[in-house]
Amino acid sequence: MPGKNMRIALITLGSEGDVRPFLALGLGLQAAGHDVLLVTHAQFESLIRNRGLACFPVGNDPRDVLENEMGQTWLDTGNNALRFFQQFSRIADSLIQQYMLDCWNACQGAEAIVFSTIGLAVGYPIAEKLGVPFGMAAPYPLTPTRAFRSPYFPAGRNKLGPYSGFYNYLTHVLSMQIFWQLVRPAVNKARREVLNLPSLSPNWPLSEMRQGRITFLYCYSPSIVPPAPDWSSWNHVTGYWFLDRQAEWQPPSELVDFLASGPAPVYVGFGSMNSRNPEEVTELVLQALARSKQRGILLTGWGGLSNADLPDNIFKIDSIPHDWLFPQMAAVVHHGGSGTTAASMRAGIPSVVIPFFGDQHFWGQRIFELGAGPRPIPRKRLSVEQLAAAIQAATCDEVMCARSSALGECIRKEDGVTQAVEVLHRHLHITV
Repeated sequence: MPGKNMRIALITLGSEGDVRPFLALGLGLQAAGHDVLLVTHAQFESLIRNRGLACFPVGNDPRDVLENEMGQTWLDTGNNALRFFQQFSRIADSLIQQYMLDCWNACQGAEAIVFSTIGLAVGYPIAEKLGVPFGMAAPYPLTPTRAFRSPYFPAGRNKLGPYSGFYNYLTHVLSMQIFWQLVRPAVNKARREVLNLPSLSPNWPLSEMRQGRITFLYCYSPSIVPPAPDWSSWNHVTGYWFLDRQAEWQPPSELVDFLASGPAPVYVGFGSMNSRNPEEVTELVLQALARSKQRGILLTGWGGLSNADLPDNIFKIDSIPHDWLFPQMAAVVHHGGSGTTAASMRAGIPSVVIPFFGDQHFWGQRIFELGAGPRPIPRKRLSVEQLAAAIQAATCDEVMCARSSALGECIRKEDGVTQAVEVLHRHLHITV
């Protein structure tokens, strides 16, 4: 029998690092015969349409959130889960109603919905109102487990011993409950006023997860975080969803010349993480590269690195495809965002992680535990001496380089998008 072409809406909110994996998934679903609509911020519309997918622009520019005082305070929360969620809820309170209305208009006619972690507050109610199957995609683990902690909590001390499993499980429960209790009033208000739906209970997310009513697609590599043995069948670690450069893309000739003029440099970039003092960060990075005797490539853009005059052994770029650049690097210094972590691990080179907040600490610690990078340095504790020592280790430690290379080989063999499409077909009863 011929298959059925379905209309699938993908809702993702946040930075470009949040959008690119969903664009990769959308292309995979499109290749499988579906009509795909990406629902996200307006500034990503050209990126999406240039790849041949439809886009429905919603909400605000996330850069405005991170660049204002409230956003800067959010970035300063570090690895404190309560402060992280409190500040996030203050930001979300003013946005959820508009996002709910925009996404509701976008999803008219959708026959299935996949939403991101930030999109949970609006994606679930809209799927409920439309009566269509749905799934949730996350770049880090959310389902409670005894195997490892929540990304929003610090690692348990070794002295916990036999109680470490209990600690790990409790961190997941607390993360979910703190988040939900803080955003629940705004979500329920939007449910009532936009969708005419009843309020959700205080225990809603955990009860839904325990009963298997939410299919989770975790778009990270099982080589980095294997599926937890105590997870149920509706949790799927698919592998990363990579959006590689387009075939016609060509690198700037000046950058090609710089790479050819000496040994492999060290990449330094902090993605969408702004700094209150970009000049200070730039000077710190330059001193650390000089002390470790490394050439460098600095990423500007959102990352807070200024346009200061640079020495000849440093090259500054605004943006560049990671899949092209990272394999040519000696090491990568980054904030621990899930997208940059994925790209550096696939390239098979060590990472020096400077986490700012949220799940970035989790990925930095995980890279360290896997032997693919030195111990992460929290942004608030960063110094020239620490960064120089970390770069020296990442570029000169033969065991670390070998371990990074082996992990890269494993990740390059995975096909996360294909796995995700198969999961959606199977668990959401999406027909082809």
